[in-house]
Amino acid sequence: MSTPARKRLMRDFKRLQQDPPAGISGAPQDNNIMLWNAVIFGPDDTPWDGGTFKLTLQFTEDYPNKPPTVRFVSRMFHPNIYADGSICLDILQNQWSPIYDVAAILTSIQSLLCDPNASSPANSEAARMFSENKREYNRRVREIVEQSWTAD
Repeated sequence: MSTPARKRLMRDFKRLQQDPPAGISGAPQDNNIMLWNAVIFGPDDTPWDGGTFKLTLQFTEDYPNKPPTVRFVSRMFHPNIYADGSICLDILQNQWSPIYDVAAILTSIQSLLCDPNASSPANSEAARMFSENKREYNRRVREIVEQSWTAD
């Protein structure tokens, strides 16, 4: 069954395969175009450098008019990531636009890793540490990066 959402996701997938942004990959899971697995690599020269972070993206038939549900599967310590892995990011909530595709979503999340919005925390401990004790925050991030190498 081909719907507008499924056609758009096929186009997004084709674009992501042909011209992937640096440090990002994603693909439908088990031939289900509505459920994707993705990986974001931690940006170079940041505390996230070397990390391999897994996510899932769940789309509805309302895509691209409504954003997917995006969640980190990998354990994270970040001001804008909830304990369950869901992400507090404006383009996934009130600033969503149908012009965003999967590559734009993943690129925005990768950017968020290094540039958190501490004024809108999903993890208050990480937000406080990011603002008040950057050295300890970076140490905790490095722990998460090292865990990402061995986690399933």
